[in-house]
Amino acid sequence: MNRYTDEAVKSICESVRFDSSQSAPLPGMPFGKGAADCLEHFLSLAQALGFETNNYDNYVGEVVFGEGGREFAVLAHLDVVPAGGGWTKAPFGGTVENGRIYGRGAMDDKGPAIACLYALKALKDEGFLPSMTIKLIVGCNEECGWKCIEHYNKVAKMPEIGFSPDANFPVIYAEKGILHVKADFPVGKDLFADFSGGERVNMVCDRCEAKPLSPVDTVKAHSLGLRVEGGTLIALGKSAHGSTPEEGVNAILPMLSYFEEDAEIKRVIDCLFRDVYGLKEMQDETGNLTLSPDVVSYENGVLSVLCDIRFPSTHKKEEVEALLSRFGVPVTEVSYQAPLFNDKNGPLVSTLCEVYRKFSGKDEAPIAIGGGTYARALRCGAAFGPEIEGEEVTIHQADEYVTIERVSLMLDVYTEALRRLTK
Repeated sequence: MNRYTDEAVKSICESVRFDSSQSAPLPGMPFGKGAADCLEHFLSLAQALGFETNNYDNYVGEVVFGEGGREFAVLAHLDVVPAGGGWTKAPFGGTVENGRIYGRGAMDDKGPAIACLYALKALKDEGFLPSMTIKLIVGCNEECGWKCIEHYNKVAKMPEIGFSPDANFPVIYAEKGILHVKADFPVGKDLFADFSGGERVNMVCDRCEAKPLSPVDTVKAHSLGLRVEGGTLIALGKSAHGSTPEEGVNAILPMLSYFEEDAEIKRVIDCLFRDVYGLKEMQDETGNLTLSPDVVSYENGVLSVLCDIRFPSTHKKEEVEALLSRFGVPVTEVSYQAPLFNDKNGPLVSTLCEVYRKFSGKDEAPIAIGGGTYARALRCGAAFGPEIEGEEVTIHQADEYVTIERVSLMLDVYTEALRRLTK
């Protein structure tokens, strides 16, 4: 184990105990008290470790190491998605059991952020003097908007090169474009009094409820796996990251299926779940387009669905919009992040691959993902860990955890990567 593992584990547990999911803004706290408190904890920890820090109005903070003229960024985030249901551990307990730290954010992204902080501590303790100024930048709005990065770019200067510890090993050379849209489907006013589900546009909906205007057909409901409580139908699914909807079970589909005899509801299912217009056929070396309908609401005869779309890195947003126009209903852009595409053989990606190989013993090629990381905020950026292909994925799911063994690996890998890239 790395010599800093015990300290890092303790600090990760402390950080996980803050519910830093976005909440109502307060004076001086743009993303709510939990996020602001978590940022204060992180920066106070960095100060105690001997680093200079800056808090940019509780949008984003940074830890600074070195005095080189050029700058190198490590971009991480402290905000989390809501806990959601299905937990067997306290979602904000920060408990350690059987070699695992449990809690929302343990893997995404508080654990890696703190591992990078202790990597800087290790370099500092050994007397390493980087030729570049290293900035460990921690945002508080990565999961739903990136307002933290927008604010940083207004009040500070973003480095051009760096990595984000918020994805997979060995290293991410490409990230799909991210397009969040709202599709408004007219469905009439005679089907249900209410229809709602989902918490965040980048989380697969794990609970959906509807109140039919007609008496509930319990036989039909049960055949679709729906629960009936009074006059309310309840569908339960499994949450997952919006970039990998196939790893979850979307609760919206069985609820829509209950009403599928209605032609307009059938159109919703065809457009969003059956891909009748061929959106998911769009592909390149970074994979296929994915569409995840994650939040649904109903008002005045209109079913509004927030969708998370991840499209291949070499394609353009306009191509996706052209396919969406075939829905024949209003589709509004909510947010957009351009794709990231890097040279697999460039110095940044190749160095990160070499470092991971040194500590893992695995000779793996760079990969592309559907997830979106802060790496795309840099002119030359890559996402680097901490997930490993073939191992259980729990980010955005119940009982999220990071193993102590993975914390130790992160400490080794991030220390060496920073040493090599800033020497």
